[in-house]
Amino acid sequence: MTQQLLNDIDHWVGNDLGVSPTGDLGQASGDTRTQQRIVRRLVTNPGEYIFHPEYGAGLPAKIGQNADLPALRALIRSQVLMEDAVARQPEPEVDLQQINSGFAVTVRYTSATTRKPVTLSFDVNR
Repeated sequence: MTQQLLNDIDHWVGNDLGVSPTGDLGQASGDTRTQQRIVRRLVTNPGEYIFHPEYGAGLPAKIGQNADLPALRALIRSQVLMEDAVARQPEPEVDLQQINSGFAVTVRYTSATTRKPVTLSFDVNR
């Protein structure tokens, strides 16, 4: 079991920064931190982070293309497994559906910290 000691700033991609009850920057920890990191990784285009050019799956860039859903599922699964807080076994399950303006994504994985199952669902739109 890995121990997660760090917190991130509470931020879901596309939204404002989270705020604490005292008005300070909010912090994300545990499963919320992992979920925010997964979403950020999946919607970031490779090359956008100058010091980590290989980071990201670039899902928004795939909207409007001929979707190879099995290849996209494999891409998502491989990116999710790059997060330390995601257990390698059992392997994450990915459900991906095309919607009018993008993709509906559901990822079921096991937390490496708590060993409990976690479900993350979100849409990727332009």
